[in-house]
Amino acid sequence: MTTSARTLRTISLLPVSSIEPELWAHPMLALYRPDEVSVFERKPLLYAVPTRFNEEYDPDFSPQPTSASELPDIAQWALKFGTSVLEIWAGKRQPAQLARWCHRGIYPDLVKAVGSESHVGKIRKLHQTQPLDGICETMITVRFEDRIRALVIRFEGVDHRWLCTCLTLL
Repeated sequence: MTTSARTLRTISLLPVSSIEPELWAHPMLALYRPDEVSVFERKPLLYAVPTRFNEEYDPDFSPQPTSASELPDIAQWALKFGTSVLEIWAGKRQPAQLARWCHRGIYPDLVKAVGSESHVGKIRKLHQTQPLDGICETMITVRFEDRIRALVIRFEGVDHRWLCTCLTLL
């Protein structure tokens, strides 16, 4: 075997890397480079308009919708919020602790219901749907002694936080 044949044989057994000199030394020259795959972040197309409850706002200070990607994990957050609501209804927690995360149309109803339940219900399951980006509809099944009831909560992403805009115990 000649020296040039040995050289070609050793080059053909080496893996081809993206380093230019090795690519040109390879016996089979690729005429076309493979297309680079470009990855881009896809943003949601639909955004919610925050619930206003017939309130008028100055356009500069109106609530701004926030994408779910900029908010905390809704599953854990909704579970903690639901537990706090059940403790408020049982009279074990102050409703002022949830004032920041409740819309001002929902908060008075929460205050009126303080002590309406005899004991804190036990959470069984959490079901969630997100019809639009930044909106989460949550249903929590709760056991009160012999009875199972549903706690329905709607959260909207407003001003970089989850805001409760509907709260009902069925």
